Amino acid sequence: MLKILIPVDGSELSLDAVQHALRLVREGLQASFVLANVQEPASLYEIVTARDLQVLQGVSEGAGAHLLESAEALCKAAGVACELEVASGDPAHTLIDIAERFGCDAVIMGARGRGAVRSALLGSVSQAMAHDSAIPVTIVKHAQIDEDLEQS
Repeated sequence: MLKILIPVDGSELSLDAVQHALRLVREGLQASFVLANVQEPASLYEIVTARDLQVLQGVSEGAGAHLLESAEALCKAAGVACELEVASGDPAHTLIDIAERFGCDAVIMGARGRGAVRSALLGSVSQAMAHDSAIPVTIVKHAQIDEDLEQS
């Protein structure tokens, strides 16, 4: 059985990746999923002003867990096993580490999630994953509805 890493940031694109992976399972692929969310590391200001770094870490983990809820619900409704992971750090490198730690065979991810401005400036996470990952990466584009057809 394959183990597939699916990065989830709460965006529609990341949920499109979950739906794509679930479609593959419905079509006969034997797979389980690792749903992962990578939180931005705390800023220097947050670290300096935080009275308790464990509280700061807990807030970050809670935010990540919240962003995984929709994806987890889709998997449970489809009867597909999934593991959850919330981490902090550089998204692409952290996702590669998660894939290695969980023994993932492939990655399915959205083309672009939250942080589009940052992605445009620094290079997108999906591009970095496709370039740096030792395992296959499938990038799922968001299904655009043709506005001309809607107006007809």
